[in-house]
Amino acid sequence: MQHFRTLFDISRDDLKRILATATDLKSRLESGDRPPVLQRKVLALLFEKPSLRTRVSFESGIAQLGGTSLFLGEEVGWGKRESYDDFARVLGEYVDVVVCRAKSHDRVEQFASLNLVPVINGLTDLSHPCQAIADALTIQEAFGDLAGRRVVFVGDGNNVARSLLLVSAMLGMSFTLACPDGYAIDQAWCDRVIKAYPDAKISQIRDPNEAVVDADVIYTDVWISMGQESEQAERRQVFSDYRVDEKLLRLAPRHARLLHCLPAVRGQEITDGAIDGPQSDVIRQAGNRMHAQKGLLVWLLAREWVDQYVP
Repeated sequence: MQHFRTLFDISRDDLKRILATATDLKSRLESGDRPPVLQRKVLALLFEKPSLRTRVSFESGIAQLGGTSLFLGEEVGWGKRESYDDFARVLGEYVDVVVCRAKSHDRVEQFASLNLVPVINGLTDLSHPCQAIADALTIQEAFGDLAGRRVVFVGDGNNVARSLLLVSAMLGMSFTLACPDGYAIDQAWCDRVIKAYPDAKISQIRDPNEAVVDADVIYTDVWISMGQESEQAERRQVFSDYRVDEKLLRLAPRHARLLHCLPAVRGQEITDGAIDGPQSDVIRQAGNRMHAQKGLLVWLLAREWVDQYVP
């Protein structure tokens, strides 16, 4: 069974086929063509955390492909009303694919281990692989060939940064994290990436000004993620020198593009002038969540269509 718990579940060639499928489906949609590739397929969205982009992009994407979706929040009692095993196996009897947005990555791993339908990670504390595919699609649209591009993440070495590091390694891009001491991406994740992709170019430094000098892509995220509310005061102080603003962007090449996975706390990790400025691809990046996930869904559920119709 093919799951998508992290990007480690797929190969470099798989990722390129997913991106090609996403590009093809996006082009078709722009010309008014919505092929019902997943007609009568049912997608379950099993969410422990609130969501705008993940929920709406998956619901809209499956609808455009001819399928339908079910949103399952806390009321279904995931892991509460009945045994974990019973819940997971029963849900797998009803639907064709499940997207899990969970507080703990272990919950997604356990859910996938019990299921005979594909399970997609819609966000966990460990990684956000669907976001990373959309990021790669956005960078590809901006630059064409991805190999050799320089990606700089300014801020916390969080789940988004981990996934961006991995997708960069898979596609031949270098990755630099500019962060304060104590907030780097854990060494175990970096080691795992290097073991899978020995040619990976990874660096982690303190100075964001130095990091962006040769950047093709500058990426940031909130300083305080869901579940870290008790750390607000400390994190605001620690990350105060890691705001992406117009001054930082002026240190980067003019062609550099700005990304943010949203939601943003404007005035904190990013300024209005940066996120709304001419170098920003943030809204297109958010839109690409749907296109990337359509590519993923079709690759998971209709591989024969991909082989037949995607260049």
